[in-house]
Amino acid sequence: MLFFESQPLSNWLMLFLVFCVLLLLNEICRRTKAGGIFLLIVLPIILTIFVWPITTKGTSVDDWFHFAKVYSSLAGCIGFFLIRHIEGATKKKWVLIFPPLILAVNILEAVIRDFEIGGMGLVAQVIDGMMMTSGPWNYLNGIAGILNIITITGWAGIVISSSKSKDMLWPDMCWFWIVAYDLWNFAYTYNCLGYHAWYCGIALLVAPTFAAFTFKKGAWLQHRAQTLAFWCMFAMTYPSFIDESRFAVHASQNPTALMIASSLAFVANVVVFVYMIYKVVKTKRNPYKGELYTDLSCYKEVKQDAMPV
Repeated sequence: MLFFESQPLSNWLMLFLVFCVLLLLNEICRRTKAGGIFLLIVLPIILTIFVWPITTKGTSVDDWFHFAKVYSSLAGCIGFFLIRHIEGATKKKWVLIFPPLILAVNILEAVIRDFEIGGMGLVAQVIDGMMMTSGPWNYLNGIAGILNIITITGWAGIVISSSKSKDMLWPDMCWFWIVAYDLWNFAYTYNCLGYHAWYCGIALLVAPTFAAFTFKKGAWLQHRAQTLAFWCMFAMTYPSFIDESRFAVHASQNPTALMIASSLAFVANVVVFVYMIYKVVKTKRNPYKGELYTDLSCYKEVKQDAMPV
């Protein structure tokens, strides 16, 4: 395989199992308050105090990035949970700044890491327990991540769904931005988390996107934050699963594969950026104060599901 080592059927089945478990946990948090409180608040506190100081030591998750990622994703989940369940929260503009801010910070963390690895001059070398190869792909994907942040639009239009689950909906976050994000994030995991990319670069990215296109449209950020938090907690609790178990899968470290992944991410995000500029010029709307894609069907379908203001 160009991107990964050749895999037995058991690893493909495990990939599917991880995908299914992430969807299940996401649905538990989405549909029940008790499930959200336990999985996103109580469990992380227990793991932080009693588990992670032991399980992460000397492993591939024992670095600043993984700790920053798990806590930033949990912060997002808890913030979104409060926005969903505190009546009238979305009427306050300062509250609505939180979702795009936590998303941008999450992307920025990875962009910094891509640039950091790019400057190390690594050639299939192990750093922080992870084998990596530096190259122009790191900088190309870092730029793609910056464009992905710039194209986060319509945050002021975030609303709560009228359904019993009270999901946090973002009508302006249409499918093309999500696809560009997924391509960028896969390239990031492939560049900087080669030992983890099989699961967090495939199952972890497909799960929230699948949920956003099926279970609850418009709630991609909510799905993404929750599935990311679950995966990060699992990876820090059982790092051996992705590092050295029979189900561990390593990236090929093939420069061609690295360049292909980052190039696709770069092109996709340039396209979304150009389209955003086109819509701004055409509609004369400010994408950071209002909503930009109100004429698109992807926006209208989500907006119809919003709770009356």
